[in-house]
Amino acid sequence: MAAAGKPVKKEIKKYIPVKTSFTSPFTPKWGPLPQEDMHFILKTLKDKLVSAGLEKKEVKVFRPWRKKKDQKHAATSELDPQVSQDGQVQDSSKNGWTDVAARRQLAIGINEVTKALERNELKLLLVCKSVKPPHMTDHLIALSATRGVPACQVPRLSQSVSGPLGLKSVLALGFRQCASKEDEVFTDAVDAITLRVPSVDVAWLQGAAPRVTPDDHVDMEEEEVDEKRGQKRKLESESEEVQSLRPPALCNLSK
Repeated sequence: MAAAGKPVKKEIKKYIPVKTSFTSPFTPKWGPLPQEDMHFILKTLKDKLVSAGLEKKEVKVFRPWRKKKDQKHAATSELDPQVSQDGQVQDSSKNGWTDVAARRQLAIGINEVTKALERNELKLLLVCKSVKPPHMTDHLIALSATRGVPACQVPRLSQSVSGPLGLKSVLALGFRQCASKEDEVFTDAVDAITLRVPSVDVAWLQGAAPRVTPDDHVDMEEEEVDEKRGQKRKLESESEEVQSLRPPALCNLSK
């Protein structure tokens, strides 16, 4: 028998976790890209990457097979240089990107592109259309629209770009803003592609947000100062009109 005061197992109710989620009635969509513009974008990207010579190289290292009896020497062998099956020493410094400065001007992959958009570092975004599931890139539509970054979905982007870059796949490719224009490698390609990028369809935004630059900040500050001056003059003129409309007796009392 169960002890008095303790609930029976059947009487204990299971705790049902409740999760709150917010859904939007708007479904963001990528703008349709004409076939001519698609071929132009892919060709421009491929030619620019090949001319820049940007590629990720990985040298495969082959380690000789060891028996269980030789496991005692495994700890000491790890300190030795990497040796291939032919007995040649492999240099691990060859692994990596051929041009590090050019690589820093790109954001490759969905995660890297998302972080760059949140930090307002991109000036152009291209997304592969063959991403599965498709909703993996839906958040990039609103991010690019709110930050005024030209973005579009390009078919066969991964097939065309992954080869020259030496990668297996490229689901998203972003071009970063550089501090100095002299160091920019992809300026001409970005300017040519931007003209072919369609506008992003975001229903809850009236239009894409304009890109804010340091010069724009100065202009906005000047406009705010002019607006404040105009409001001050308007208030002064209104107060003068009110005083002129007052009766003489009230004016004398006020004095």
